[in-house]
Amino acid sequence: MWLYLAALLALYFLRRWHRERQMVGNLPDKHVFITGCDSGFGHLLAKQLDGRGLRVLAACLTEQGAERLQQTTSGRLQTVILDVTCSDSIAAATAWVKEQVGDRGLWGLVNNAGIATPTAPSEWLSKADFVRVLDVNLVGPIEVTLSLLPLVHRARGRVVNMASVLGRVSGMGGGYCPAKYGVEAFSDSLRRELHYFGVKVSIIEPGAFETSLVSPQSLQQSLEQVWSRVPADVREAYGQQYFDHYQKVMQRFFRSASHNLRLVTNAMEHALTARHPRTRYSCGWDAKLFYLPVSYLPASWADFLLTRSMPKPAQGI
Repeated sequence: MWLYLAALLALYFLRRWHRERQMVGNLPDKHVFITGCDSGFGHLLAKQLDGRGLRVLAACLTEQGAERLQQTTSGRLQTVILDVTCSDSIAAATAWVKEQVGDRGLWGLVNNAGIATPTAPSEWLSKADFVRVLDVNLVGPIEVTLSLLPLVHRARGRVVNMASVLGRVSGMGGGYCPAKYGVEAFSDSLRRELHYFGVKVSIIEPGAFETSLVSPQSLQQSLEQVWSRVPADVREAYGQQYFDHYQKVMQRFFRSASHNLRLVTNAMEHALTARHPRTRYSCGWDAKLFYLPVSYLPASWADFLLTRSMPKPAQGI
């Protein structure tokens, strides 16, 4: 019996390996639109796809970011300025993309733009702190997708959305985790709706990766700014010792982050160029070996594992 089960398992992985090696053709004729290309994953992915011969349409938040990207890529790559929190900016970028792709449509849309801070215990934050992150990480990608979806339809193309393992297990306060949970839900419903039109939707779920926007330095600065405006009664309830310990825990989390951004961009590239892309791509050993298994545990077990290294508030029970 065990021999039969082992044989079936081997056949399953062999079939999966064979399917995932099958690539789509005519890459030089395909346009891919990527948001958040100033730095980090988006910047690297734009260069990576340009090297594969695809026609990359790279959206950057700043002129400086666009210039840096153009200096290291071929003449095929085109840039546009895009603020995903601004409807007028999205409309202008959509019109520009239509001009670029013409009747061929848009093969790939990669919703990569995002921010990670402010991240802190929720009681320290304001509604504006949550809204800022949700606008960039969730509402913006939804509006970009809805605006460009007719072009993706035309090409029977791909939508690749940047989520996170923290969209499966909420490990910190603030708007980041709710936004990533929202990206997961939006992507799931979109995938099922577009399946009948030949459009494929993939979700990227990285673990901890250090970029210019997510670093120990940026996190420390953000935490100090948040703590400085926390109301006096809340500061007293938590205590300075809690803040100092919390800061160390978060610093330790990000210091252990991977610097190999290609683990993520390779997953994005596969989602765009494979004939049979995955529904979800988990990137990083912390995602595969800790966060994803924890997401399947009973809530009490997950709570213990995620809080055992956290400090206790001064006035906690």
